[in-house]
Amino acid sequence: MMRPAGLWRLCWRPWAARVSAENTGRREVTSGVSPRGSTSLRPLNIFDRDLKRKQKNWAARQPEPTKFDYLKEEVGSRIADRVYDIPRAFPLALDLGCGRGYIAQYLNKETIGKFFQVDIAENALKNSLETEIPTVSVLADEEFLPFRENTFDLVVSSLSLHWVNDLPRALEQIHYILKPDGVFIGAMFGGDTLYELRCSLQLAETEREGGFSPHISPFTAVNDLGHLLGRAGFNTLTVDTDEIQVNYPGMFELMEDLQGMGESNCSWNRKALLHRDTMLAAAAVYREMYRNEDGSVPATYQIYYMIGWKYHESQARPAERGSATVSFGELGKINNLMPQEKKSQ
Repeated sequence: MMRPAGLWRLCWRPWAARVSAENTGRREVTSGVSPRGSTSLRPLNIFDRDLKRKQKNWAARQPEPTKFDYLKEEVGSRIADRVYDIPRAFPLALDLGCGRGYIAQYLNKETIGKFFQVDIAENALKNSLETEIPTVSVLADEEFLPFRENTFDLVVSSLSLHWVNDLPRALEQIHYILKPDGVFIGAMFGGDTLYELRCSLQLAETEREGGFSPHISPFTAVNDLGHLLGRAGFNTLTVDTDEIQVNYPGMFELMEDLQGMGESNCSWNRKALLHRDTMLAAAAVYREMYRNEDGSVPATYQIYYMIGWKYHESQARPAERGSATVSFGELGKINNLMPQEKKSQ
C-alpha cells in the first residue's frame, strides 16, 4: 500500500448516559469525560490522556482529514467484515474510540439497529463520516464508560485501546456493559508496529546524543491479550494478528501522516524534542536500512484483532473432563473403530 497523498496516491494495497433511544436524524452528545483536574487515582498512568485528546482534536480539524484516514479506514473495514461473519443482527451497538466513524461507514442498518459512537475528541465526533445507521455521539473517555450493565449487544473498537492507561480495566468495563451472549470485536496496534522508525530513531539518537529516549509509545504483546480478555470475563476467545505495510517517500512524510492520524506519541516519558541533525541522521538511517527499489521506505503496522463473548447459558461449552470415549493414543486407529457402514458412505 502506498501513502495516498500528493504524488503518492498509487495504492497497493456507572451512570447511564441520558440519551433518547428513539431514531433521530440529529446527533446527540453526552459528556462522560472526567472533570479536568480530577485527582482520581489510577493504577497505571503511562499516557497523557489530555494531550491525546488535543492531538485527536487537532487532526480532526485539518482541512483534509480524509488524506490521513487510509489506515484507519482499512482496519475499520476489516472489523466490519468480522461483524458480518456473525449471522445475527445487533439491535444496539457501541463503537469505542470511534474517531470519525471508521467502522460505521462499512456497516448497514440490517445488521446494526442503532450505533453509539464514543470518543474522547469532540471534533472527531462533529466531523464523523456518513452512515445509514441511526447514530448517537457520546463524548466520553474510553477509560470511564458512562453506560449501565448489560446495555449493548455488540461493542467494537478500532485502533483506540493502545492509548488506554489501564487496558485490563477497560476490557472489564466493556464486558460489564455487554449483554449476556454479547460480543466484543476489537483491533489495536501490536508490538512490531513501526519497528523501522523505532530502530532508526534509536540508532541516530545513540550516535548523535549518546543515548536514546522512547519516541514511539509502548504496545501490548499478543500473548498478553488472551490472558487479559479471559481475566476480564470473556470466553470463546479469538486473537489473531495481521500486518499492513505502507510505503512513504521518506521518514518525514511518515511522521507527518502519523500526526495527521492523531497518532503522535503522548507517553509521559516522551522526549520534548529531537535535534535537527538527529532527525536528519534518522531519516538517512531509515532510508539506508529499509528503502525499497523504487526509493520509497516501508512502514509496518502490526494489527491485533480480538473477539470475545460474554457468557450465556445457551453458548456451547466444553465437555466435562474425563467424558471422552476415545483417547488421543487411539486416534491413529480411528478407521478400525468406525462402523463399516460409516466407512462406505
